[in-house]
Amino acid sequence: MKFTSTLISVAIAVGVSAAPTKRGVDPSLVPAFGVTPGIPDPAGSASCVGINNILIPCTCPPSVASFTASLSTNVAAGHDVNNPGVLAPFPTDSSAASQIVRLQTSVTTLQNLFGAGVGCPASSTTFLAQIAALQSGAAPPPPAPAPAPAPAPAPAPAPAAGSIDASLIPAFGVTAGIKDPAGSASCVGINNILIPCTCPPSVAAFTQSLEANVANGHDVNNPSIAAPFPTDSSINSQVIRMQTAISTLQNLNGAGVGCPASSTTFSAQLAALIAQQ
Repeated sequence: MKFTSTLISVAIAVGVSAAPTKRGVDPSLVPAFGVTPGIPDPAGSASCVGINNILIPCTCPPSVASFTASLSTNVAAGHDVNNPGVLAPFPTDSSAASQIVRLQTSVTTLQNLFGAGVGCPASSTTFLAQIAALQSGAAPPPPAPAPAPAPAPAPAPAPAAGSIDASLIPAFGVTAGIKDPAGSASCVGINNILIPCTCPPSVAAFTQSLEANVANGHDVNNPSIAAPFPTDSSINSQVIRMQTAISTLQNLNGAGVGCPASSTTFSAQLAALIAQQ
């Protein structure tokens, strides 16, 4: 199953389907980005600023019109047209479960906007925070205000492979191999969302991939995704480490080929950290 991400980012397998509509998705059901595009990096890089001062491409998030058109196309096809292994359910009722599924499909649409693994990072929106809020039973967070014009904290130098402190690697929070009680070939992740039975991976395999990515400064399987891993205890550094853990998970076996965020509690952990900032 294919999933893609940048620093933060969350592609997710779900076991809910929705009937496509030729008229496209209802615009009122399309989640708000919560991030304003084009806010330049105060440090002077060629990037712009997303949530929590995380750097993102200045073309992200995309226009609402282009995003909605891509989302509608994916939902009508039943899968991401640029990454066919990723399903695109979009139930239209108002339940929290359906809102989560719609947000998950929005995340994967965003991340595969221009091709398989080519799009905008989740950190160019508040989508993951909205998902985590729904999963916790809280109301989705309001759109984030424009970031304060302060220099983004510089990540610590990337450590060499094999040197990541194991205590800094987040726990999966999900046990692999719990079979779907309905009898499908999938297993159960957080909130009974169906995931591949090979997910989450072994801690050893994940750690090895994370260390390789951090040592190279980018995801070795998806080089456009940076892999910072600052080691101090600040909330901002914890957020950055969690983002890199998510992108490592989602690109574990190749560009866009890995495990969904729903095979861990990473998104919830990330949202909890963001709430502390």
